[in-house]
Amino acid sequence: MAKTVGFNSLLARLQQDFPEITFAEAESFYWSPANQHVMYKQGSRGNAAIFSLLHEVGHANLDHKRYRLDFELLQLESAAWEQAKRLAPRYGITIDEDHIQDCLDSYRDWLYGRSICPTCSSRALQQDDLPQYRCHNCHTIWDVTPSRFCRPYRRQKSTTPTMVFADHKAL
Repeated sequence: MAKTVGFNSLLARLQQDFPEITFAEAESFYWSPANQHVMYKQGSRGNAAIFSLLHEVGHANLDHKRYRLDFELLQLESAAWEQAKRLAPRYGITIDEDHIQDCLDSYRDWLYGRSICPTCSSRALQQDDLPQYRCHNCHTIWDVTPSRFCRPYRRQKSTTPTMVFADHKAL
């Protein structure tokens, strides 16, 4: 990253270049699609803050809204980092790929934790159009909290396994 680019100067340039986006101080960095705000952490300094600000602008540029399935969140995050990498050279910045992968790892870890069956510890996939996971091994179904910032608590639903193989005598 070019040493001449500081957080406040980048913020001022982004505000000028993207007048359709409102930039506001908050407790953390995030994109709010409801009101077209990029929120940034108060008193931010250093490369991580600069990278995060560009990342949130990436969400805004891509018009990211909401996600339905957990895996979609990982896709949105990855796309926002790609957009941030495209924007960065305009401001004399090179985003460290290790930083990007560390950030994406936090989402991968979150997704992995949610996908572990509470009954048999197998990995599962989220059900299409449902906020539930279903184990392919033991058929347990569980709900997960919609928040990315909560621990992956899993509330089980009791299920009766469905027959997978037909009785050969009945054929």
